[in-house]
Amino acid sequence: MATVTQEQSTIDAAEVARFSALAAEWWNPHGKFGVLHKFNPVRLTYIRDEAAKHFARDPKGTRPFAGLRLLDIGCGGGLLSEPMARLGFDVLGADASEKNIKTAATHAAEGELTIDYRATTAEALAEAGERFDVILNMEVIEHVADLNLFVKSCASMLKPGGLMFVATINRTMKAYVLAIVGAEYVLGWLPKGTHDWNKFVKPLELDTALSRAGLDVTKETGVMFNPLSGGFLLANDTDVNYMVVAKK
Repeated sequence: MATVTQEQSTIDAAEVARFSALAAEWWNPHGKFGVLHKFNPVRLTYIRDEAAKHFARDPKGTRPFAGLRLLDIGCGGGLLSEPMARLGFDVLGADASEKNIKTAATHAAEGELTIDYRATTAEALAEAGERFDVILNMEVIEHVADLNLFVKSCASMLKPGGLMFVATINRTMKAYVLAIVGAEYVLGWLPKGTHDWNKFVKPLELDTALSRAGLDVTKETGVMFNPLSGGFLLANDTDVNYMVVAKK
């Protein structure tokens, strides 16, 4: 594989600095990342069920994904890495922020979980020849500097027959109102400036990037907030949050 130059980088330094400053907040359900704690149940169930169907595993079994290797890219404090490890995956959690990785590793150790956490990038892992059965790319692509390079780097690490899960935010006015004005400025779910509407990704743009990287999109699902339950649920509406499953 060709060497990645400094100009070819997926890292947005400002984004890394922003999330590094909040590293201590990851595991506080009432803190700055509280909305991810609300989002976790629906995305965890989605990942588990889609992976179980694809790999012919029993989703209700004990450690159903034993023997499969998973990359949680942009893992933050490990909110997805830990439940994936409990499901039996051999997990590598990667994040560009050293502080995030330290938070994640400390929390995993406290829970006696074995997770390979690394402060690194998708392109560095790809260049090192890492390979995975499943790649989680959740709430990350709207924060990277180069979408196509990031998707290409991730796709190159996916084994034939593997799955990639992507969750992101659509670039619509509805998303601007709800995900930025509402979530950051009105409800205070996220720190102001967490998201840049211009970096949100339309489904067609994501599908195109995945296709160019050699992946086939098999499922696209919207996610909506339910004010009655205070949680998120799957929906047909992809105007704001949505998740995609792609296979190699």
